[in-house]
Amino acid sequence: MSFPLTPAPIHVDDDVLDDLRRRLELTRWPDGPGYDDPHYGVPRARLRELVEYWRDAFDWRRAERAINAYEHYRVEVSGVPIHFMRRPGAGPDPRPLILSHGWPWTFWHWSRVVDPLADPAAHGGDPADAFDVIVPSLPGFGFSGTRPGMNFSAMADLWHELMTGVLGFPRYAAAGCDVGALVTGQLGHKYAQELYGIHIGSGQKLTMFNGDRGWDLSGGRPIPAGLPAPVHAELLAFEKRFAVHLAAHVLAPHTLAYGLHDSPAGMLSWILERWAAWSDNGGDIETVFSKDDLLTHATIYWVTGTIGTSIRTYANNNRYPWTPSHERTPAVEAPTGITFVAYENPPGVATSGRVEYFLGTDRAPWYNHVNLTAHDRGGHFIPWETPTEWVDDLRRTFRLAWQV
Repeated sequence: MSFPLTPAPIHVDDDVLDDLRRRLELTRWPDGPGYDDPHYGVPRARLRELVEYWRDAFDWRRAERAINAYEHYRVEVSGVPIHFMRRPGAGPDPRPLILSHGWPWTFWHWSRVVDPLADPAAHGGDPADAFDVIVPSLPGFGFSGTRPGMNFSAMADLWHELMTGVLGFPRYAAAGCDVGALVTGQLGHKYAQELYGIHIGSGQKLTMFNGDRGWDLSGGRPIPAGLPAPVHAELLAFEKRFAVHLAAHVLAPHTLAYGLHDSPAGMLSWILERWAAWSDNGGDIETVFSKDDLLTHATIYWVTGTIGTSIRTYANNNRYPWTPSHERTPAVEAPTGITFVAYENPPGVATSGRVEYFLGTDRAPWYNHVNLTAHDRGGHFIPWETPTEWVDDLRRTFRLAWQV
């Protein structure tokens, strides 16, 4: 069928970029000892180097041209302005696929998998695996708007309306990571009959933000006594990786957002720490994200003024808890594939035992899983860090799902 919308390429006005450059020039750097000690967070020297590169060398127009090699659309869905990128499928019967990113992701984190998913034959694959790929900016992220109370369940409702109502697909596939995995899981829960299936990273319960301590990854549980020292250290490091942003975003997102919205250096520091801590980079983030990659994503957040609305999503996930649409089991009835990566292995669990470990947790019964795969490399940004493995896993999931 013909696509029902008119493309609207991405373009950021010169005055917005000029304002960014002025703010970078006026960055007020803290003085005194201790700011280059990574124990306290992002080292000053590392951040200053990146801020100066952002000011003097980063070329947004070059990034914009790469982004605009794909189709972009703006549409209102249930009153919310939504941006999405599209790569039309090239194959005998491309099936529609919607990809949901996370935080501090942007839609552009999917850029390394869009082409092979849409045109597998051009990348050594089977044309029968082609997808018509739809990559939105989550509501309140990047180039999409939002509304009060926007949580991952509301995002799923918008995506379903986008795919079936606006774009007219009677059935579609969905995939996602991070917050996008919750959006995708909710699609697989509430709209399973209209999905071919879903593929996600990790595999959390949809209730993960529910309750009085939704900001606490441990759920208030103490560290078990008697753990071997290496496992104890792994557990501390694992919780530290996620604790700061979860607590701040759930408990006081606006208090943080005022500073991040006003200072590009401050915003960059906050999201840089997550990119560095969550990716499998061996201590050198530029093995995963080049300076230009980092600043492309950061600029998307800055020029759209969406750092505050993006982090507020966490508070909304807790303030407006997930509620089931039905009581059937598994809760996520759509055929589900899950990709696990080594850098996110639970403390004391090897990649070789990751799938077995998951099957023994209380998360496994939530999903109608048809394809579980664990990889011995890769971090939180799975489609960016391990695009080949992600694409292979996703294709396998939907080959199996189509047989169900």
